[in-house]
Amino acid sequence: MKIGQMNPEELKFDDYGLIPAIVQDARTREVLTLAYMNRESLTRTLETKETWFWSRSRNELWHKGETSGNTQHVVGLVADCDGDAIVVLVNPAGPACHTGARSCFGLDQHEDLGDVLVQLFELILDRQRERPEGSYTTYLFDKGIDKILKKVGEESAETIIAAKNDDAKPLVAEVSDLIYHLLVLLVARGVSLDEVRDELARRRK
Repeated sequence: MKIGQMNPEELKFDDYGLIPAIVQDARTREVLTLAYMNRESLTRTLETKETWFWSRSRNELWHKGETSGNTQHVVGLVADCDGDAIVVLVNPAGPACHTGARSCFGLDQHEDLGDVLVQLFELILDRQRERPEGSYTTYLFDKGIDKILKKVGEESAETIIAAKNDDAKPLVAEVSDLIYHLLVLLVARGVSLDEVRDELARRRK
C-alpha cells in the first residue's frame, strides 16, 4: 500500500490507543524493529514520510532519527488482515536499534549475503553522488568507465589465477574484489541490483 492510501480510522487500535508497527527494510524485507504507533504518530508518519512512534516508557511521541540522524524514509505501509497491526516498509538511513545494530533482532547472527550486497551497493551509490576525497570508489568514478572496466578485467584474471590454488583464502579475497568492482560498474552504468535479481530469477525457472 502506498503512502497516503492508509486511513488511520480504518485500523483497530488497542485500549491504550496503540497499534504494533513492524518496521522492515523495503529492499531486503529484513525486520528492523517492532514499535508502537497511535493515531497522531501514524498521521505524522504519513505526512512526513518518516517514521514516528509512541514511546510507552516515556509516554510521548518520538521521531526516529531525530537525535541520531538514523531516520527511516517510509515507502509503504500495509495493514494485516484484521487491521490491528501494520508493516512499515522503509529505506533506513542508519541502524534501527539503539545499540547501534542494523536490526533489533538477530544481533548474534551473521549478516545475510543479500543484505551485505545491498548495503555495499548503496554505499557505492553514495560515493558516486558525493565523491568524498580519499575514497578509492571516488577515484574509480573520477577516472571513468574505462578505468572501471580495466579493474573488472584485472580482478577477473586474478580470480581465475586464485582458483588454480588449493588454498581457498586467495580465491575468497579475489572474488570479493571482483564483486566490488562489478557493483561499481553497475552503478556507473545505472543498472540496479533489482534488475540483476530479476534476471537471475528468470534463469532459475
